[in-house]
Amino acid sequence: MPTRSDIVAAARRYIGTPYHHQGALAGAGCDCLGLVRGIWRDLYGAEPEQPPVYTPDWGEVGGDEHILAAAGRHMLGRPVSEAEPGDVLVFRLRRGAIAKHIAVLSAASQPDGSGGRIIHAQSNDQVREVVLTPWWRRHAVAAFMFPGAQA
Repeated sequence: MPTRSDIVAAARRYIGTPYHHQGALAGAGCDCLGLVRGIWRDLYGAEPEQPPVYTPDWGEVGGDEHILAAAGRHMLGRPVSEAEPGDVLVFRLRRGAIAKHIAVLSAASQPDGSGGRIIHAQSNDQVREVVLTPWWRRHAVAAFMFPGAQA
């Protein structure tokens, strides 16, 4: 079973990968879901399911919460406040929109809320490790643990 350090290391291998909608290959291109799909393949082999076709619009309203549902089928949900490095955070970037952005928590926040970091793919950019700012924390709606992740 992977350790949390294994998960963060797998995510860091994607840093610098250019953004590519629906991509999932380190160095070649990925989006935020592709980052998590690639980490899954690195850790477990085959992906547990193929994602449906989706738009790059993070402000999409209505419809099904595909990311939350899929994560719930294959990962262990936990409160955002209890997320640890190696967990996946899901974000709702606009009020009324579906939750459509995901990142891997790479460093835990301090008790005062400072110091947290996430790794994510950003459109028109690349995979980066960035500070988990108050803005990101406000938009986090769910956290999930990779199966069997160990300290």
